[in-house]
Amino acid sequence: MKKVPVLLFLAALATLFLSFTEPKKEKIKWLSLAELKSAYAKQPRPVLIDVYTDWCGWCKVMDRETYTHDKLADYINKNYYAVKFNAESREPVELGKRKFSFAPGNSAHDLALYLLNGQLGYPTTVFLSTPDAQPAPIPGYMKPGQMEPPLKYFGDGAYKTLDYPAFMKTFAGKW
Repeated sequence: MKKVPVLLFLAALATLFLSFTEPKKEKIKWLSLAELKSAYAKQPRPVLIDVYTDWCGWCKVMDRETYTHDKLADYINKNYYAVKFNAESREPVELGKRKFSFAPGNSAHDLALYLLNGQLGYPTTVFLSTPDAQPAPIPGYMKPGQMEPPLKYFGDGAYKTLDYPAFMKTFAGKW
C-alpha cells in the first residue's frame, strides 16, 4: 500500500520533468535571414526581427509567453516575415543589400549593433518596413498586449501616413 503514493509521486515528477524538457511547437514561422531574402523577393511585407542571446532569461520568457500567444502569432505569420537573430552569432549574414559579420573585438555581431543602434540589450524586437529600411528597435521584454500596437503600426501600414504618437491616439488594443 505504501508503494502507491510513491509511484504516484514519481509519475507526477516525471510528467513535470517532461513538460519542462519537451520542446514546444513554435507558433510563429521563424525564418533565417537567407529565407527572408527569398521570401521577400516573392512577396514583400514588413520584417520583425527578434534579437536575442542564448544566455538571456527574458528572451526565453518572451519566447514562452509572448510569441506563443495565439492572436499575436497569427498576426505575425500573416503580416510579417519573422526572423530570430542571435546577437552573438559568428556567421556572416546579409540583410537587404548589406553584409554583416562578427568582429572578434566586439561583444556582438555587427548586424545586432546595426539593428539596435549600438544599444545592446536583449531581447529587442526590431521592426523594418523593408529589409533596407531604418531599423525601429524596441528593447526589453514585451507582453502580447504591449507588442500589439507596434505590430499593427507596421503590419497595417499606418507608418506610411501617421507618426507613432498619432497612431496611438486612435489605437484600441484587442489582446
